Amino acid sequence: MTATLTEREHAHFLQTYKRLALEVDHAEGMYVQTLNGDRYLDFLGGIAVNALGHSHPRVIAAIEQQLRRYMHLSNYFYQGAQITFVEKLCQLSGYDRAFLSNSGTEAADGAIKFARAWGHPQGKSTVIGFTGGFHGRTYGALSIMEKPRYKDGMGPFLPDCLVLPFNDLEALRGAMDGTVCGVFIEHLQGEGGIEWATEEFVRELFALRQQHGFLVIADEVQAGAGRTGTLFGFNRFNVRPDVVTVAKGIGGGLPLGAILTTEELAATWGAGQHGTTFGGNAVACAAGLVVLEELENGLMENVRTTGEYLRKRLQELQEEFPAIIRDVRGAGAMMGLGLHLPADPFVQELLNRKIIANSTSETVIRLLPPYIFQPEHVDELVLNLRSIFQTTQA
Repeated sequence: MTATLTEREHAHFLQTYKRLALEVDHAEGMYVQTLNGDRYLDFLGGIAVNALGHSHPRVIAAIEQQLRRYMHLSNYFYQGAQITFVEKLCQLSGYDRAFLSNSGTEAADGAIKFARAWGHPQGKSTVIGFTGGFHGRTYGALSIMEKPRYKDGMGPFLPDCLVLPFNDLEALRGAMDGTVCGVFIEHLQGEGGIEWATEEFVRELFALRQQHGFLVIADEVQAGAGRTGTLFGFNRFNVRPDVVTVAKGIGGGLPLGAILTTEELAATWGAGQHGTTFGGNAVACAAGLVVLEELENGLMENVRTTGEYLRKRLQELQEEFPAIIRDVRGAGAMMGLGLHLPADPFVQELLNRKIIANSTSETVIRLLPPYIFQPEHVDELVLNLRSIFQTTQA
C-alpha cells in the first residue's frame, strides 16, 4: 500500500509544524484543491504571501520566461531581473536603495546589523522591539521579540536588545538612555493579534527619534506590499521610517525579501559588510515585478473596497453575536476577528467547512486573503461563520 503524504512527511521531517490535515494537489485563484478532490476557499494566502492568488497567469509566464534565460547566478553579476524589480520597488515605495534577501527574517536580521553599523561610531548598539511583535525565527529577530514558545531553551540571545510594551509611551520614553541605535515596529502587528499602533505612540516614537537620534525600522513583512490597501501599513500615519523590511507578498509566491532605506543612510554598509548567495534570485524577482506592476495598476483599490466590505460583514456578525465577538480589527486584506473565546476551535470548524483561515494571539481569527478576493468570497466566509457562531451560541 502506498504511503500517504502525511505518513511520508512524518517519517522524515523534523516535526516543527502543526500542519493542516490537507494533502494538496494544486491551487488556483482563491482556492486550494486536495488530492481527494475537495476544494477549499483560501483566506490565509500562504500566510500573506499569495497576493495575486494561486497560479496567477502573469506570474507563471514571468517565471517561465526567466527560467529559460537562467535560474541563478549569485550577486557577483549585474542582472536585469533584479535591477528592474528594485527600480520598481524604489519607485513605488519612495525609498532610494534596497538590499534583497530571501525572506522577512533575513531582512530583519540584516536591519539589526544595519542599525548597529549606523550606531557604532556614536557608541550606540541597543535595539528595541515591542511585545506582540513578530520579526522571524532567526536569532536576531528573536532577540527583539517576546515570544516564549519560540525562544524557550534556545538562549542566550543577542545582547543589548530590549522588548518594550507595545503602545506604552512611558516605557518607550524611559528606554531612551543614549545607547539606542534602532527601534523595530510593526505599525500593524500580525502575530500580535492584528493590532494597530496608536497614533499617539507613533507620533511619540518619531519625536523621540528626532530628539535622541536612532533609526526607526518598520517591519512591513506582513502588512506591506499593499495588504492594508496602501503600499505600507505605516502610510496610515503619514510618517517615513528610516529603514523598511518587506517580504511575503512581494515575491509572488517565491522567496523574496528586501531592506529599503534612504540615499543618506545607504553608505552605512560598504562592500562585503552584508551579503547573500540566493537573495534577489532572478526568478523570484521576475515574479515579484508582476506583483508590483499589479499593485501599481489598481489592485490595491480592490484590497480597499473588498476589504471594507469584509469589515462591514464582520461588524454585522459582531452586532449579532456580541457574546462571542469582541471586535473587528485590521484593514484591507489583513483583518482579524477578536473573540471572547479561544479562536482555534472556530478556525478548525471553518476548515471542516472547507475554508482556510488561522488564529493568532489565542483569541483572534486572522484573515489574510489574496488581494483578488471578491464580495462573493466574503459572503461565503460570513455565511459559514454565522452558522458556526449560531451553533456555539446555542
